Amino acid sequence: MTPAPTAGELLRQWRQRRHLSQLDLSVEANVSSRHLSFVETGRAKPTSEMILRLAEHLDVPLRDRNQLLLAGGFAPAYPQHGLDAPELAAVKQALAQVLKGHEPYPASIVNRHWELVDANGPTVLFTEGAAAHLLEPPVNVLRLSLHPDGMAPRIGNLPEWRGHLLTRLHRQAQTTGDPELATLHDELAGYPGGEAHPPPAADVIVPLRYRPPGKPELSFISITAVIGTPMDVTVAELAIESFYPADERTAATLALI
Repeated sequence: MTPAPTAGELLRQWRQRRHLSQLDLSVEANVSSRHLSFVETGRAKPTSEMILRLAEHLDVPLRDRNQLLLAGGFAPAYPQHGLDAPELAAVKQALAQVLKGHEPYPASIVNRHWELVDANGPTVLFTEGAAAHLLEPPVNVLRLSLHPDGMAPRIGNLPEWRGHLLTRLHRQAQTTGDPELATLHDELAGYPGGEAHPPPAADVIVPLRYRPPGKPELSFISITAVIGTPMDVTVAELAIESFYPADERTAATLALI
């Protein structure tokens, strides 16, 4: 049975994932490179304060900071509540206001694995016509977007949009080290839909050109937002995906829906 990695080994993995040398990290975190080397090799046991300091400079997600602390023999520092917990009532209310206030434009809330947490009414534009198996909870919005039984057949610029989503997911999988994201990327990359490629260099953004069933083609700009200064694992892993009209025709059409 393979022993669980130590806090030092996990810190080394995160440092390497961030492409930092021991000297780089020691300078940024104001720690001697000698002590950092001892921590990574197990010759020195880091304190909880040291683990959190290094994790902060390595931009380690809160969930993984807790894992670092547990590996070091300490209690987790960040709570994890369900969205229905009383502790997150204010967050849940704020998110609901964001979704409602974004109408008549589509907006959704997703977790770290791109599973749908909540959405406003206009997101039916994206789910209408999708196969039932893609809409069974938990709905993965990236799978829904690129699956041939989902949105893909109605995306006018599928190769560019597909390339944008796959690049984004690949980067996220690398920076977080999350194997589920890597598996999801491999699955989506195997879907048909043309070779994924980036947009022309002259383009400022990658729009989503989408034709809902029975409606004209719409063009959207997507914006991702997160909650500032989260101290709860659940809250830290939420993202708001908002879609805005990219042209006047789309704005006028959405105003009538």
